[in-house]
Amino acid sequence: MKAERKCVVLMVAFVFLFVSSVAFGAEKVIKLSHLNPQQPFEVATAAMSAVFKNIVESESGGALKVEIYPAGQLGNERETMEQVQLGVVQSYIASAGGIAIFYPLYSILDIPFALPNYEVAWKVFDGPFGQYLAKDIEENTGYKVLGFGESGGFFQITNSKRPIKSVADMKGLKIRTMTIPTHEELMRLYGAAPTPVAWAEVYTALQTGVVDGQHNPIPIILTGRLYEVQKYITITNHLYSPYCWVMNKDFYNSLSETEREIVDRAAREANVSGRGLNRIIEASDKGLPTLIKAGMEVNVLSPESLEEFRRIGREGMMEFIEKRFKDEGVELAEKYLKAIEEAED
Repeated sequence: MKAERKCVVLMVAFVFLFVSSVAFGAEKVIKLSHLNPQQPFEVATAAMSAVFKNIVESESGGALKVEIYPAGQLGNERETMEQVQLGVVQSYIASAGGIAIFYPLYSILDIPFALPNYEVAWKVFDGPFGQYLAKDIEENTGYKVLGFGESGGFFQITNSKRPIKSVADMKGLKIRTMTIPTHEELMRLYGAAPTPVAWAEVYTALQTGVVDGQHNPIPIILTGRLYEVQKYITITNHLYSPYCWVMNKDFYNSLSETEREIVDRAAREANVSGRGLNRIIEASDKGLPTLIKAGMEVNVLSPESLEEFRRIGREGMMEFIEKRFKDEGVELAEKYLKAIEEAED
């Protein structure tokens, strides 16, 4: 059944490509897909795609057209990434789980409590380390990386069973994760039972008790309306897991130098808009106050409990990276941690 569904998705995607080529002739069309609803005042990827479309179309004088396909319209993450490989879809804003399927080392960015704040995170992913990572992804996967966008900010933990005030409270909880080895291992380190579930199925899984909880940034919790099926939220800020914005490399190289400059600049500005939107949501009544109003109980960890989460997560994860990803993983982890240290200076 999975093979049949994959074939159907690819056939539909090829139809999209054919229709566009007929309808627009020589006009260059960028099909841009992302997982979330196209609500640019509420969702970062929607804001990013809207800003990207506006800049690309206006600055290219109409030579480039951007078509946005939100909410996973063209398939799940693996399917859409494969469509980008084939050139059927030109661009995709992939979650960490989506890019990790094709570039497993992306998981290493999820060292818990590695990033202290947003300023440092942006310096790291917009700076030399981000450039190194983009180049390594391109060399190992063939994707052109346009940048690293913000999924929603720092991760918090929610569940429907009990308040989480210490690591001990995590024991036995079934926690939904993306299919990322480091995310799964982190929940094991905390005594929980990691349960990978596709984003499209998370709400139902929480509603029916397939899983007890999950971890995501506040804007994503709001977008998915997870507050309707979760009672408790604990502010941990344990992960910062950026999106990886990819483009078909052959398509990118087929653009003129001026068009490539427009695309690159548009992606950079779009990433800034997504980050800004997330900060507004978190800092306003649209963020945590909305969750409280919806009935969620907010728990803030004591300094002692926060240190316990940090110590167990950091020590265990570094051991896991060495065991799972060997020397290559340790090397990337060291580059990442060094970049964070330099960004803090």
